[in-house]
Amino acid sequence: MEKTPNLVLRKILLLTISVSAAFFTATVSCAFAQTTLSQDNESKASALLEKHAALEPQLTQNQYRRPLFLESMETADTVSSTVYAVLDSPFSTISATFKKPDHWCEVLILHLNTKYCQANTAPASSSRLTVNIGKKTPQSLAEASLLDFSYRVTASAPNYLAVQLHAEKGPLNTSNYQIVLQAVPLSEGKTFINLRYSYGYGLTGRLAMQAYLSTMGRGKIGFTKIASDPKSGYVGGMLGAVERNTMRYYLAIEAYLKSLKQPSSQQFNSRLQYWFDATEEYSKQLHEVDRSDYLAMKKAEYQRQQAVTATVE
Repeated sequence: MEKTPNLVLRKILLLTISVSAAFFTATVSCAFAQTTLSQDNESKASALLEKHAALEPQLTQNQYRRPLFLESMETADTVSSTVYAVLDSPFSTISATFKKPDHWCEVLILHLNTKYCQANTAPASSSRLTVNIGKKTPQSLAEASLLDFSYRVTASAPNYLAVQLHAEKGPLNTSNYQIVLQAVPLSEGKTFINLRYSYGYGLTGRLAMQAYLSTMGRGKIGFTKIASDPKSGYVGGMLGAVERNTMRYYLAIEAYLKSLKQPSSQQFNSRLQYWFDATEEYSKQLHEVDRSDYLAMKKAEYQRQQAVTATVE
């Protein structure tokens, strides 16, 4: 009978050791994962800074008259375009801005084809952006196409930010839409960003896009200069289309950041004016509507966006 208390004590001791060992293992595993993630972020930040150094000549002197470099690529079933640019805004501002899904809606609505955008942030782990895209003229939401974007902040560190938007399906039988933003801080309160826009298509999607490009999209050009088109001197077709949209999204980012210097009541109008003026700098590629038509359409769409969002909430 005297041995019973000792037996109980030994069991308690063994249980304590087991729990401590499990806690230690979990702690070590978590620390290892955090270290690996931190190292991965550092690696990506370093790679982006190296890209900035490599592109410095093109960023300093180019056809865009701003520190920007654009490139595009087309494969058998995808098309993508990438912008590298230096922004005057500090990294802290850009990080705080683009870690919030609703701020993305404030940016995306500036694009001619964006008719509506709503951010769903509950729960945060499954944040989504509901985006309606359509014509470059006024259009009802029922007539516009839906892009249901998942939204993820894939990296958030003091010296690196990465955000990804992804939609499985799009209009004209396109698919796998992605908007990816990366950013790193530079000296003098500036930030270097990489914005990539891409989507995929099958045979039906390709035929639909080619039909558009041969009718309403005929004669439209992109930004990449090519010698094979003596008439315009610029890339056309699907590469031209993805370059135009990527530039429109980038200029919307510029417009949003510039507007933050204005009183909140003036910011939206400031963004509209800035975006339209910026796109007109590349009128050969981006001009579609007159200023008054753009401003009237976007103000109406923004009011609709706020009204519908308020109803949903």
